[in-house]
Amino acid sequence: MRSSIKNHLIGRPLKSTELGEQKLNKRKALAILSSDALSSVAYGPEQILIVLATLGAAAFWYSIPIAIGVLILLVALILSYRQIIFAYPHGGGAYVVSKNNLGVTPGLIAGGSLLVDYILTVAVSVSAGTDAITSALPALHEHNVIIAVLFVLFLTLLNLRGITESATILAYPVYLFVFALFILIGAGLFNVFTGQVPPELHTQVGTPVVGISLFLILKAFASGSSALTGVEAISNAIPNFKEPAPNNAAKTLIAMGVFLAILFSGIVLLAYFYGVAPSAEVTVVSQIAENVFGRNAIYYFIQGTTALILVLAANTGYSAFPLLAVNLAKDKFIPRMFTIRGDRLGYSNGIIILGFLSILLIIAFKGQTEHLIPLYAVGVFIPFTLSQTGMMVKWYRERPTGWLPKLLVNTIGAFISFTVAMIFFITKLNQVWPVFFFVPLMIYMFRQIHKHYEEIAEQLRVSTALPDLTPRGNVIIIPVAGITQVVEHSLNYAKSLSANQIIAVHVTFDKEEEKRLEEKWEKWDTGVRLVTLFSLHRSIVQPLTKFIDAVERKALEGNYQVTVLIPEFIPKKGWHNILHNQSSLLIRTVLLYRRNFVVTIVPYHLKK
Repeated sequence: MRSSIKNHLIGRPLKSTELGEQKLNKRKALAILSSDALSSVAYGPEQILIVLATLGAAAFWYSIPIAIGVLILLVALILSYRQIIFAYPHGGGAYVVSKNNLGVTPGLIAGGSLLVDYILTVAVSVSAGTDAITSALPALHEHNVIIAVLFVLFLTLLNLRGITESATILAYPVYLFVFALFILIGAGLFNVFTGQVPPELHTQVGTPVVGISLFLILKAFASGSSALTGVEAISNAIPNFKEPAPNNAAKTLIAMGVFLAILFSGIVLLAYFYGVAPSAEVTVVSQIAENVFGRNAIYYFIQGTTALILVLAANTGYSAFPLLAVNLAKDKFIPRMFTIRGDRLGYSNGIIILGFLSILLIIAFKGQTEHLIPLYAVGVFIPFTLSQTGMMVKWYRERPTGWLPKLLVNTIGAFISFTVAMIFFITKLNQVWPVFFFVPLMIYMFRQIHKHYEEIAEQLRVSTALPDLTPRGNVIIIPVAGITQVVEHSLNYAKSLSANQIIAVHVTFDKEEEKRLEEKWEKWDTGVRLVTLFSLHRSIVQPLTKFIDAVERKALEGNYQVTVLIPEFIPKKGWHNILHNQSSLLIRTVLLYRRNFVVTIVPYHLKK
C-alpha cells in the first residue's frame, strides 16, 4: 500500500542503467536552469529605478548607463563561467574553483553561501510569485503562506519524479514568459521608434541632475545587479546535461546570457522611454505592459507568465542545490546522505532538505521574504568574487596558451563582483549582517563534520600490525520476559550458534513472580540456565546492564565474546507496536552504546 502510494506520487523506481535517460538536452536545461536568472528581469530594472527615484524622475536616464554596466558584468560572468565549465567539467562551480585554487576555507565560503542562496532562491521566488497571484486575486491574500507552502511542496514532489520530467513540465511556462516579454519589448520599441510615445514622458540622456553622486550610482548598479542571480547555476549542474556535457552546458550558458541581456535591456529601455516610476502597488513590468497594450488579454497574459516565472525560478535551486551538496558531501564537509540517488535517480535527500528548509523560511517570515533579497544577492556575489579570483590564480599558475585574455576577463569580473558585494555590505548592512554570523558558523560546522569523518576513517582502517584478537568462544545472554514462543525461538537460535555458555536473564519486580518463573523454567527443561534479578526500583535496564558488565569482565579475561540476543515479536500491523511494552527497544537502545559486546535482535513475526 505504502509502495503503491509512493509510486503514484513520484513514479516507478528507475534502474541505475537508465541514468542516461535522465540527462537534459539544451532546450530543457535552458528552461529549468535559467528560470532564476530570467525571472530577475521582473525586478532587477525596478531595483535600479527605486534607488534613482530618491532624486526624482529626472534621474531615471541614469538607468541606461547603469544597465550597460550590469551588461558588462553579465558578459564577464558568462565568459568566466564558460571557462569554468570546460576547466571543471564535473560541476561544482564556484565551490570547486575556489577550493582548488584559493584553498579549502574560500571554497567552503563559496559552497556554503551558494547552499544558503539556493534555499533563499526557493523561498523568495515562491513568495514573490504568490504575492503576484494574490495581488490579482485579493481574496486569497490572507492565505499567502499556505499557498506558498503548497507551491514548494508541488515543486519538491515534481523534482522527486526526476529531472527530465520536471523539465518537461516546467519548460512551457519559462518559454511562455520569454515569449510574452519579447512581445512586450517588440511592441513597446515599435511604438517608441514610430513616435507613438510622447518624448516629454522622459528626460533626455545627459540632463544634469541635482544631488547625483558616484555612491548613489554605484548603489543603483548594485541593486540592478540582482538581475544576475542564478547565472552560476549551469556551472554547478554540468552532470545533468547529455553528452558532451561541457559543450552543451556552455551553449546553454551563452543562450541564457543572450536572453537575459535582451530582456533586461528591453525592460530598462521601455521603462525609460515611457517614464515609468517604481510604485509599491504596481510593478514596473505591469506599468509598461499597461502603457503598451492597455488592460486587455495580452496584458493579463504578460502578468500571468510573470507570476509563473517568479514561482518557477525556485526550480533553479532544486536543480543546482542537490549537485552542489553532492560535491560538498564527497569532500566530507556535509553528511554523505546527500550523495545517494533516490528511486528516480535524482539526489532525493538534497531535494527534500531544500524543500523543508524553504518552507521553514516562508513560515518564519510569514511569506514576506522580500526582506531577504539583499541577503540573497550578497550570497551570490560572494561566490562570484571567489570564483573569478580563483580562475585568476589558475590562469596565472598554469599559464596555458591564450591565458592573458582569460585572466583579463576574470579580473574584470572579480573586481566588479567584489565592488557590488561591498556596496551591498555598506548600503544594506542592516539587512545583510547575518552573513557575518552564518558564514563562520557554516565553516565551523563543515570542518567539524569533516573532522568526524576523518576520525571515523582512521578508526575503521584495517591494520596488519595489530595482534590477532579472534575470540576463543562466545557467551550468549538472552533477556527474557517469561516463557513464550518468542523466547523459545530465541533459545533455539542461540543453541544453533555453538556458544560456550547461554544464560537467560529475567528482571523481576515481585518476589512471588520470581519464584513462579523459576519453577516453570525448571519444568520447561531447556538446558539453559536462568538468572533472575530483583529490581527494587522497578528498572529493567539498570540491573540487566550491571549483570552484563559483570559477565563481560569475566569473559574478557578468557578472551570470550559476549553477545546479547534480544527476543522481539513483530506485529503484523505496524500500528500494533504502540499497544505493546517497548522493553526490547529500550534495552537495545541502551546496549548499542556500550562497548565490548555484540547486540543482536531475534525477531519473531506474529501471524495476526
